[in-house]
Amino acid sequence: MKYRILALAAVFALSACGGGGEPEPGAASGAASTTLTAWIMDGSVTQDLLKKFETEYEAAHQGIDLDIQIQAWDGIGERVTAALASTDAPDVIEVGNTQIAQYAASGGVTDLTGKIADLKGEDWLPGLAQPGNIDGKQYGIPWYAANRVVVYNKDLFADAGITEHPKTRDEWIEVTTKLNKDGNQGIYLTGQTWYALAGFVWDEGGDLAVQENGQWKGALDTPQAMAGMQFYKQLQALGKGPKDADEATPPQHEVFAQGKVAQIVAVPGAAARVLEVEPGMKDKMGFFPIPGKTADKPGTVFTGGSDLIIPVASQHQTEAYELVKALAGEKFQTELATTMSFVPNRTSLAGVLSGDEGTAAMAVGAANGRATPNTPNWAAVEATSMIKQYMTAVLTGADPATEAKKVSESITTTLNSGS
Repeated sequence: MKYRILALAAVFALSACGGGGEPEPGAASGAASTTLTAWIMDGSVTQDLLKKFETEYEAAHQGIDLDIQIQAWDGIGERVTAALASTDAPDVIEVGNTQIAQYAASGGVTDLTGKIADLKGEDWLPGLAQPGNIDGKQYGIPWYAANRVVVYNKDLFADAGITEHPKTRDEWIEVTTKLNKDGNQGIYLTGQTWYALAGFVWDEGGDLAVQENGQWKGALDTPQAMAGMQFYKQLQALGKGPKDADEATPPQHEVFAQGKVAQIVAVPGAAARVLEVEPGMKDKMGFFPIPGKTADKPGTVFTGGSDLIIPVASQHQTEAYELVKALAGEKFQTELATTMSFVPNRTSLAGVLSGDEGTAAMAVGAANGRATPNTPNWAAVEATSMIKQYMTAVLTGADPATEAKKVSESITTTLNSGS
């Protein structure tokens, strides 16, 4: 298997990485082999688990050579759109569950409705299955679900005399302020962690966009949404996270692994990535739900996850489906869930994570979960990074009301494009 980390600024040549290249000579048998290319998102799976899967899959599927390419989330919308429009696309692509509607609308995604029964679709999580089903056709195959929690450094909390997790936003600011000293960062929160911002906006009673009379309207300029942004600014200032980047630049798990950051906002699976960098952090990480405005309810979180799609342009449709079946199957789902603390794609597998601290914190937050606006054009909002740019502008001193009005107008235009 060839793992390729794609630099954010790199120009990606689709013809160089698609699954439809010339067959390579077989191994001992001399038979031709088929290279299957899969795009997996950075942070979804550890390299150790991917290597294990690759070894076992190729052993069980003679003549298949897996080429798994790790993709950064930043700019992924444009890359997937380009791949779906190409004649030499990857064979399998992991996509965010909120993005499927836009991709399916392009006509470049294979309809897998006839495979639902074979994939145990009656047992899928609705939050993953429903976004993958467009106009009665199943384009996205559920892979995993997750929501963000606070991952914290137990040693730094103990050193600061903090013995209880904060239950409210005010307590969270107080605790984080105490932690932000002696060369340590109280929290590492980048300026463009927009899913965290969405939760704060929802907590205030605001929204990213609302639907009125059949039209969508950006709503980040409401007083409630602006209050959410103000809290984000206050929290973000209690650390050294860059104001002009997201959590992937640099990867926040790498920053946390250095042992000088008290908290990050991430899915529990980030802990596995931390241990890849610094195994010595094994017993130093804890988890708690994102605090809410009041102690009786946790902070609102975006409950999302990933689905798997097969591009129509894949030249190996049968083989691609078999790969999806394995990735979405019980064996790998169990390994993925226990390694990454993700919620598996089937309701019957929920018990595999009993007793896991990170998953327990995630489950508490999930009870107060929300989703992004349910429209095919929402993926275009994410692809243009307009919310991220808004956040950076406010954090670097621009007038909040002016910037909120600008981004809301941009969201309105994008969501109603073509309607």
